[in-house]
Amino acid sequence: MSNLELYNKVKEVPQNALKSFDNGTFKGTDINTMWRIKKLTEVFGLCGVGWCPEIIREWSEKGVNDELLCFVEIKLYIKQNDEWSKGISATGGSKIVQYFKSKDYNKNNDEGYKMAATDALGVACKFLGFGADVYWANDKTKYTAEKEQAPIEYATKEQIKQLKLLVPDTNAVCVYCKVEKLEQITKARLAEIIANKQKQANNA
Repeated sequence: MSNLELYNKVKEVPQNALKSFDNGTFKGTDINTMWRIKKLTEVFGLCGVGWCPEIIREWSEKGVNDELLCFVEIKLYIKQNDEWSKGISATGGSKIVQYFKSKDYNKNNDEGYKMAATDALGVACKFLGFGADVYWANDKTKYTAEKEQAPIEYATKEQIKQLKLLVPDTNAVCVYCKVEKLEQITKARLAEIIANKQKQANNA
């Protein structure tokens, strides 16, 4: 494999694997974790056979407004020509206790460490070029430029109304999507969540 062969193969991200976020202090574009997992599997093989993330340590630290931050350090290993690479070190972070300024209250997040591990995997994948077009505006292809011209559609009032009928505590959805309010979730993402909740309700 040439030096840039993998980079060029994984730098583009499909539109349906992207979502915008605004947590009040930072705006950006998030890449769906399952897209990364799919590409890792496509290029290297099954998890544990062709690639493998190893958790090195987990820890928490106090933040402002009585928030509790959590961090996960991992090493990502990939296999090339039947030989394992050295570990690609990365650290990800999230919150176990999150403060919501709009309502002036704190809420527990039982998926904090999982989200931190997911974040760490994304950082490790970034070193390999995964999603590079999202991170580096100067290394775009024509496909990427056309993709960014399309406006991002956010959740509609009808979707939010439908979600509230399915989910008693919509704040949990906001925490899961790393946003402060439902209106900051993309239309496509909220449609997926509603479909999953409807499926759960039908199977209950």
